Amino acid sequence: MMTRAAIDLSQYIKSGDTIWWNQGTAEPLTLTQALVQQRAALGHCTVFLGLTNSSTLQPEHVDHLSFLSYCGLGQNRRLLQAGALDVIPCHCSQVPALLASGTIACDVVFLHLSPPGPDGKPSLGVANDYLIDAARRARVVIAEINDQMPWTYGSSGLDGIRIDAVVHSSRPLLDMPAGRVGDVERRIAGHAAAFIDDAAVLEMGIGAIPDAILASLTSRRNLGIHSGMVGDSVVDLIESGAVTNAHKSIDRGLTTAGVLLGTQRVYRFAERNAALNLQPFSYTHALSTLVRLDGFTAINSAIEVDLTGQINAEVLNGAYVGALGGQSDFIRGALVAKNGRSIIALPSTALNDTVSRIVLKLNEGTTTTARSDADVFVTEWGAAQLRGQPLKERVRRMIAIAHPDHREQLERESFSFINLH
Repeated sequence: MMTRAAIDLSQYIKSGDTIWWNQGTAEPLTLTQALVQQRAALGHCTVFLGLTNSSTLQPEHVDHLSFLSYCGLGQNRRLLQAGALDVIPCHCSQVPALLASGTIACDVVFLHLSPPGPDGKPSLGVANDYLIDAARRARVVIAEINDQMPWTYGSSGLDGIRIDAVVHSSRPLLDMPAGRVGDVERRIAGHAAAFIDDAAVLEMGIGAIPDAILASLTSRRNLGIHSGMVGDSVVDLIESGAVTNAHKSIDRGLTTAGVLLGTQRVYRFAERNAALNLQPFSYTHALSTLVRLDGFTAINSAIEVDLTGQINAEVLNGAYVGALGGQSDFIRGALVAKNGRSIIALPSTALNDTVSRIVLKLNEGTTTTARSDADVFVTEWGAAQLRGQPLKERVRRMIAIAHPDHREQLERESFSFINLH
């Protein structure tokens, strides 16, 4: 293993290689910036991206790099708009299997690690996700050990991973600040909270709506957390005393997640915190895990939903802007878990109330989650429980939570759609 202050990637990367690295706020910037700077000398390579927070990659880098991802989130959207990124529609839970089968190649992995912790070994820090699965199959593994990366429990399992080169750095992790919570988000949160009981085990996305929902739950007791991603709002809820994880049927006493996406606040919280359990997506998103979580409550969102409960969380105005991600994984888990609930929370409109996000048919023809998996939908106007309801009743309930300015048109359109008369 070579240890360096800087690195000549041409010693490790070959033309035609596919390169993976940590997603979100855990991007190993020293290594990714070196790749961009040295790309001309390496020949053409492919990069597999998760959610991207930095501006390291630019559309003009397609001169020597191709980009693949499972999502159009964060800075990936800019690459997509320029035609520089191709999306593989897949669930997060499918990524390890796609790696194992060789369907998605993995030749080189960049790991972003913490300094050694209590066990004398580095950890994966704030992102476990699928990188260990990738590293086990890669020809070359290069690690950036950053003295500002927190050492975390659960993510410390690097046994069996051969690291071929190490670069040391000292740089702050990327931040993902909280979204702005306004009146609409608070109203949505008020309706969603009615479906979240004491001792529920919560999964949530990142953004203003999940932040508002979590902020509304401070009066709950013994909540648990099991989520693909968590941020600052989870720390707030833990510190309020509402989250204890005391009644979780597995991982009791532990907040379980795959990736931390937030600010320095959540990174400080994570440092050597034995109550934080960072696990790979092959565990956090697996149905075999979720079915064992009594009271599992999945909180997700959508770009638009139709009157029968179909969800589009990927495409807007012909552009890929979202992801399958973990939504369907967690919804399916909530539907099979004992006392589980799935909540889809979204504003009723877009573009200053001129466009309804509750629609007769999904405008983009993209169904992220099927109506057979529908449970609870929430807007600022109320909640609609669809699980077990026939189509006509679903239509009535969804129109009732649409924006009042759009209800009449939805009612008129729905007559012929489901043959109400």
